[in-house]
Amino acid sequence: MMEKSFGQGGGGAATTQRIAILGLGLMGRPIARTLVHAGYLAGGWNRSPLDPTLSEGIPLLATLAEAAAAEALILMLADSTAVAAVLAGLAPHLRPGQLVIDMGSSDPARSREHAAALAARGVGWVDAPVSGGPEGAAAGTLAIMAGGARGDVARAGPVLAALGRVTHVGGPGAGHTAKVINQLIVGLTIEAVAEAVALAEAAGVNPRMLQQALAGGFADSKVLQIHGSRMIDRIYAPGGKAATQLKDLRLAQALAAATGLSLPHLDDTAARYQRLVEAGHGDLDHSALHKLLDTEIP
Repeated sequence: MMEKSFGQGGGGAATTQRIAILGLGLMGRPIARTLVHAGYLAGGWNRSPLDPTLSEGIPLLATLAEAAAAEALILMLADSTAVAAVLAGLAPHLRPGQLVIDMGSSDPARSREHAAALAARGVGWVDAPVSGGPEGAAAGTLAIMAGGARGDVARAGPVLAALGRVTHVGGPGAGHTAKVINQLIVGLTIEAVAEAVALAEAAGVNPRMLQQALAGGFADSKVLQIHGSRMIDRIYAPGGKAATQLKDLRLAQALAAATGLSLPHLDDTAARYQRLVEAGHGDLDHSALHKLLDTEIP
C-alpha cells in the first residue's frame, strides 16, 4: 500500500525541508534512501507501480499533486521526453520558490528550455546529473555535475552534498552537457576494456591477473576493475543499462554535430551499442558490449 506522506529520515540531522524523488528506478531508489538516512523529509513517486520489495524504506507518494507539496523535486527519469511529461503533470501544482533538480541524463538544449519555462513561474531549476551508479548513490559518493543559476545551485547544494561531490559547471544545461561528455568517456572506455578482456583471453592471459597487473597504472580505471570483472564473469545485471548508454551516446553525437566536430570513435561505439540493443540486450548492463566480442552475438 502506498504511503501518502513524506518520511522523516534516520541517521542524519533532521530537517523540515521536504524532498520528492520522482522516478524510482535503479538510481532513484538509492538516492531516495540516502536522503531519508540523511534526515530529509523525503518521499518517492514512480510513473508505474513498483514491487513493494523494491521500494522498501521509501515513503511513497500516490500522485504528482502530493509530490508537488515538496520544496525540492528531484527528477531521476529516463530521458528528456519523460522529464517533459512529468513536468507537464506537475505544472498545475507548482508554486513560486520551489526547486526542480533533474538528476537524470537529458538533452542539454531541452534542459535550458525547461529552466526558462520554470523561471518564468518563479520556480528554480538545476540540472545535476551524476556518475557513480547505484553503488555511489547508496554510499553518497556520486560525482554530481550541476548546471543552473548560481542561486539555484546554492539552494540545491545541501541536498546534493548528501549524495556526493558537487561541481557547478555552468548555467542551465551545462550539467547535462558535462554528463553527455562523461558518458562519451564511459562508453568508449567500456569498448576499450571489452577489447582488452577479449584479447587477453584469446592470447591465454588470465584477465583477472591482467587487472591486478594494470592496477595503479595509466591503463587502470574503475571501468577496468568493475566492468571488466562483469565481462570476465559474464554477469551483466544492470547497473547502467545498455539502452541508456546508447541513448547517451546519441546525445553526444548530436552535441558533436551541433558543434561541428567529427568524433569517429564515438560513432563507432554508438553503432556497436545499437547492434547490442537490436540483438535484444538493451536491459543488460552496458558492460554487456563485451558480448559482441565474445561470439555470443553473430
